[in-house]
Amino acid sequence: MSKSLKRVSAALEGETTEIRETGEAKTALQAAAELGVEVDQIAKSIIFQGQTTGQALLFITAGGNQVCENKAAALADEPLGRADAALVRAQTGFAIGGVSPLAHKNPIRSFFDPRLMDFPLIWAAAGTPHHVFSLTPARLLEKSAAQHADFTT
Repeated sequence: MSKSLKRVSAALEGETTEIRETGEAKTALQAAAELGVEVDQIAKSIIFQGQTTGQALLFITAGGNQVCENKAAALADEPLGRADAALVRAQTGFAIGGVSPLAHKNPIRSFFDPRLMDFPLIWAAAGTPHHVFSLTPARLLEKSAAQHADFTT
């Protein structure tokens, strides 16, 4: 088991959850098809970099939604740009493609897409490109310490 997967597993201890190994699903649509769920039940972890602070910001969004950079920047209270792989790894401890919405190595300001609340169960990356975990939206919102906010197009 990878260090990243172990960290996510430890963060989920005591939760009603399932961790599954998947094929390499590069998109939310592929992940949803493999899991047999709706695409919006996939919680994507989208990382931007604050252009003023240089800090990473996490937007946890439903699989079929896109982050609106203008809405996201307004929430962040600074202009946003793409986060490179080095910043993502330094801030979260995860590699791009397997960024979990929880169990980050360093605290990260996070925002949560309201669309995810429409489902009894959602799935998110478990620290690797090949693993996902399930959790109720309310528990993921709480465990990620995210702010419930509208930031999608």
